[in-house]
Amino acid sequence: MSSGGKKLIVFYSLEGNTRVMAEAIAQAIDGTLLELKPVKDVSGSGFGKYFWGGKQVMFKEKPELQAFNLNPADFDTIVLGTPVWARSYAPALNTFLHQYPLTNKKIALFSCFGGSSGKTYDSIKRLIPKNSFIGEIGFKEPLKNQLEQQKQQAINWAKGLAL
Repeated sequence: MSSGGKKLIVFYSLEGNTRVMAEAIAQAIDGTLLELKPVKDVSGSGFGKYFWGGKQVMFKEKPELQAFNLNPADFDTIVLGTPVWARSYAPALNTFLHQYPLTNKKIALFSCFGGSSGKTYDSIKRLIPKNSFIGEIGFKEPLKNQLEQQKQQAINWAKGLAL
């Protein structure tokens, strides 16, 4: 359990990797989870899923999100989690960051990826610059790759954040 005000873990997860890491982080810092769910999500399997997701990223699309019943402005620390698509963050996070322009918050960033985090963190920081960025970490396909070790890594990282 940590101190330092209210903590919100905002994430989008298509395949479950980002969700499992968000849950571990939330538990570690006693945070509130907010899963971003597009009204119409990327569908399909295999290459089609990556094609449509990548197209959304390249065109900076902002898919409509399902409503949620909390206000991000009420939180002091916000942890943003996203899968890496086309070397950047998922479109659902793009929608959230445009609808809720975060300022004067402590922000921590995490991502899940098959290759690398790409430019994900730099792209988010450019979009919401008026914040204090307190950490970032990436996880390589946790559901397929040493899940328990990666969850423990997420917990240790979260507990070490300057909250």
